[in-house]
Amino acid sequence: MRILLIGGNGFIGSPLARELRASGHELAILHRNAQPADSGDATIVGDQNRLLECREKIGRFGPDVIIDLILSSEGQAQQLIETARGLVGRLVVLSSMDVYRAWGVMQQVEPGPLEPLPLTEDSAVRTVRQAYPRETITAIRSTFTWLDEHYDKIAVEQTVMSSPVVSVTVLRLPMIYGPGDRLHRFFPLLKRIADGRNTVILAEGLADWRSPRGYVDNVAHAIALAAISDRARGRIYNVCEEPAFSDLEWQTRIAKLLGWPGKLTVLPRERTPKHLLKPGSPAQHMVASSERIRRELGYGEIVEIDEAIRRTAYWELRNPPSSIPLQQFDYAAEDAALETYA
Repeated sequence: MRILLIGGNGFIGSPLARELRASGHELAILHRNAQPADSGDATIVGDQNRLLECREKIGRFGPDVIIDLILSSEGQAQQLIETARGLVGRLVVLSSMDVYRAWGVMQQVEPGPLEPLPLTEDSAVRTVRQAYPRETITAIRSTFTWLDEHYDKIAVEQTVMSSPVVSVTVLRLPMIYGPGDRLHRFFPLLKRIADGRNTVILAEGLADWRSPRGYVDNVAHAIALAAISDRARGRIYNVCEEPAFSDLEWQTRIAKLLGWPGKLTVLPRERTPKHLLKPGSPAQHMVASSERIRRELGYGEIVEIDEAIRRTAYWELRNPPSSIPLQQFDYAAEDAALETYA
């Protein structure tokens, strides 16, 4: 197959391209920088926000499928549909599990009771469309520059799935970890271990919170399966590991694999230092089911979880963030809290 990846040289796109290339597919990568492709893939220089300007170049490549890894707003989705019109029969679009009403309940912006679990593709989506405060979107855009200031994955899904001109598959993704993670999800724990901390504090409630996760190569594998499978046409799939570990279970697993002899301690929220607290209600868990993609497309993780954790941790230790917010590592406050609690 001839497959176009929009945003295909990033965190998820790189392992996705490797897998598709290894399976014999011909690739083109659309991105903003005119970098030579040492992989032999075709390169299309373009901007997600001006995608229609690339229509002629995309047409010359003649893709069977377009995979858009960076679609983030209704306006971008409309441009993608217009660009694809008459050029390609299938789109694969990446969404997020933040579309679910449970995310809004957890963020305390969605009214009403807790959402039942596990979350399936038929679970309720948010009625409050703004998933994050504006200042959070601004902060995220400093890391992910492709993100539209009008970020709304619900609008993305509605726009592409209602299109009569192209067949669409939507993948709702979890929190993704792995080498190249620009959010450095493992770093807070790994820095404390590297700094010789004997005890790491978790806040009560947050320690028990369960959320969907996925290793980047496994997520890329799910996307590749969706792109080449006719069964995936018109379908929405959750992608995540199962079972969903609590934060305490997750950090315990990481620490054990690294051979850390210290202790994870859960403190009452009122005794937990403020820099270790997070907004929202941990009473609403984000446990999701990936049964549909496993059953329909035969998806299964190609990298088992312990190996995924090892790879991520070792990459993180070699590649710490360029800027470290020291206020997140107030060890004096942590020691005082532990002494008071003891």
